Parts: sequence; structure tokens; C-alpha cells
Amino acid sequence: VPEDFKYVVNDDVLPDGTPVPAGSTVTYSIYSVGRMKTVWGEDCMEFRPERWLASGSGQEYRFDPPKDGYKFVSFNAGPRTCLGKDLAYLQMKSVASAVLLRFKLGLVPGHRVEQKMSLTLFMKNGLRVFLSPRELKGVANGHRVSMGA
Repeated sequence: VPEDFKYVVNDDVLPDGTPVPAGSTVTYSIYSVGRMKTVWGEDCMEFRPERWLASGSGQEYRFDPPKDGYKFVSFNAGPRTCLGKDLAYLQMKSVASAVLLRFKLGLVPGHRVEQKMSLTLFMKNGLRVFLSPRELKGVANGHRVSMGA
């Protein structure tokens, strides 16, 4: 959902100094927060999936969501965090790793990627990709592995 709102319980002040009286409603754009330089840096509009990977010894390929729950609010934050968030992350990691292990993905040439704003975000023309089988060679659990297409 690209927008969210909160009810104000007590008088408060936003970080920019805007007073927010109790009883009012504050609406914010999750879509816009995901594209703010002050939150994500100068490269906020660039597709950089590696920003979601852990850094450090042995952690290079581990999904690492932001520690600040209010930075990535697709699952809400604080005491109202979506109960299914961890399951969604687990499913995403399972499916992505299974697909990416076996295939290389590429955008279909000439396909225009465009989001359509609605209650939930989706691609206006879908997301058309092609899959190329990977040839896997290596060692797993001490055994030589070769998985061809």
C-alpha cells in the first residue's frame, strides 16, 4: 500500500518543527519515503539490490533489512508491525534463492518498466523477464556438484 496514516494521541511536533495536535490524522507516503535522499542517500533513485545485503566477513550475500523499523515501513513499524513480516521475508528469500540459483534473469528487451499507483503497487505492464539456465559447478557438503541445464 503506497500510503499510510496515523492518529495522533498526544500533542507532538514533527522533526521539521510542524506542530501536530492530538486528535488529528497524519498521512504519509510510503512510496515517497522509499525514495528520500535523507533516508537512503544520494543514490536513492538507483536500483541497487546490494543495499539489502549484509556487509562484513562471510556475510556478503545475506539479506539484511534495515535495523530501523521506520526506515522501510512496507510492513508498518513499532507496536503495529505486520505479524506476517518475518514469514514474508522467509518466503521471499526461499523463492528468490531457488530461482536465482538455477537461472539468470534479464529484462525482456524493449519492455518498459512502469509502476501503476493504486491501493497496492504493481507494474502497469507486468514485469517481463527471460530466464537463462545456469550451469552450477562447485562443492557442497564436501561433494563435487555439477548441475547442468
